[in-house]
Amino acid sequence: MTTRAVIRGTGHYLPERIVENSWFEDKVDTSDEWIRSRTGIERRHFAAEGETTSQLAIRAAEAALSNAGMEASAIDAIVVATSTPDLTFPSVATMVQAGLGMTRGFCFDVQAVCAGFVFALANADGLIHSGQAERVLVIGAETFSRILDFDDRATCVLFGDGAGAVVLEAAAGERGILATDLNSDGSYRDILYVDGGVSTTGHSGKLKMQGNVLFRHAVEKLAQTAHSAIEKAGLTAEDVDWLVPHQANARIIAATAQRMGLPMEKVVLTVADHGNTSAASIPLALSVANQSGKLKQGDVVVTEAIGGGLSWGSVVLRW
Repeated sequence: MTTRAVIRGTGHYLPERIVENSWFEDKVDTSDEWIRSRTGIERRHFAAEGETTSQLAIRAAEAALSNAGMEASAIDAIVVATSTPDLTFPSVATMVQAGLGMTRGFCFDVQAVCAGFVFALANADGLIHSGQAERVLVIGAETFSRILDFDDRATCVLFGDGAGAVVLEAAAGERGILATDLNSDGSYRDILYVDGGVSTTGHSGKLKMQGNVLFRHAVEKLAQTAHSAIEKAGLTAEDVDWLVPHQANARIIAATAQRMGLPMEKVVLTVADHGNTSAASIPLALSVANQSGKLKQGDVVVTEAIGGGLSWGSVVLRW
């Protein structure tokens, strides 16, 4: 019988500070109606001063472990997807390891911006299939509020902070990750980037984005990668019970679902309350959907995301 990487638990954490759309109205030329109509976002969470990405990740990890009924000592590896680490090094994953009291196993970060969790999930799946690990904690965590230009209305209203996590375990049977599809094209790097870094400016920089161009790429590439992964899994769109997309923009999500032939009733949406939390958005949405009872054992779930690079990909799994 085939061994697969099965999701045993989910969890998430959001900072206490909730930022409504109206907060931006006296900072840039925007309004609650403008933001809602173009993005579907109503509010987001911002980390408190001194609250770090690793701290968010630890809280999400603890919630996922509790949901899975596991102790941290049972975990063999931690993979964290983030573009906003606490420090240049060491990795956020090692900080999570220490925060959970783990003294065994191995940990590393994955950086694929908003597609980070999909890339991390695919890597964790590979670790389980290769026998490197039996149980892997996969986390997406971001403090994007730290790299926003609050004079740029096109970007500052889009993003929020948060973390989500899943516990993967090797198990025989039909459940688990069925297929993955990963893609990148560095020729599009100027569409979405941060204008700083260690070997260039020496400081972290601020987020820059060509929104209209990215929108067109997102709809096309997200539908393409989802179809590719579904086909690899030997399924069709009609077999899909839930689409759990990267929560960047409600219009992108709706257009992608339409291209895939999926009704919005099969789409998990959290963008209104969280904004775009980059690598954290898919595990956050998975956790919220699981917590609400939407996801049933045996459901076919498709996740897909696109981020800076450009990097994009998808994962098909049976819940």
